[in-house]
Amino acid sequence: MDTDFRTSFVRDPGALKHHPALVLNADYRPLSYYPLSLWPWQEAVKAAFLERVDIIAEYDQVVRSPTTTIRIPSVVVLKEFVKPQRRVAFTRFNLFLRDEFRCQYCGSKGDLTFDHVIPRARGGVTSWENVVAACSRCNLRKGSKSLKHSGLTLRRPPRTPGAEELRNQGRKFPPNHLHATWLDYLYWDAELEA
Repeated sequence: MDTDFRTSFVRDPGALKHHPALVLNADYRPLSYYPLSLWPWQEAVKAAFLERVDIIAEYDQVVRSPTTTIRIPSVVVLKEFVKPQRRVAFTRFNLFLRDEFRCQYCGSKGDLTFDHVIPRARGGVTSWENVVAACSRCNLRKGSKSLKHSGLTLRRPPRTPGAEELRNQGRKFPPNHLHATWLDYLYWDAELEA
């Protein structure tokens, strides 16, 4: 194999997106749903070699070293349980996830920003209880006015989400690509059809 090709394949971040491994906690649940807990295949092979994970599903493709041939892992499970975080970080992404990627005034999707329900100019703070996802149009309409003076109403009041709530919200937004070997582990606790 040409060493320039091999080096560029390993170093190219785009190449790492091929054959990702779904990472499950020791209880066989994904570490996270959104974003989905995925490792590049190199990390999965390394963790398996170091005996930190068990491989429970594999791709048809293999990687080779001079002495070994290994099928690329598609699902790995950690040998030691990682305790999920209880505290939810106040980030733009988590805010949008809490609000289901919808404007909390008109319900539209896309072109989202965030808005202070009680404007900062009127003493409002940047917190879970005062910030909502908003489309640009509604955000401009509201400006630094109160809800009453802007004529807008909230679809639901802002609040601090729980970690489990955000994990469940993340399940509503699957990634564009789901490998067939992942499906049994992503929705294992969903109700089965009779």
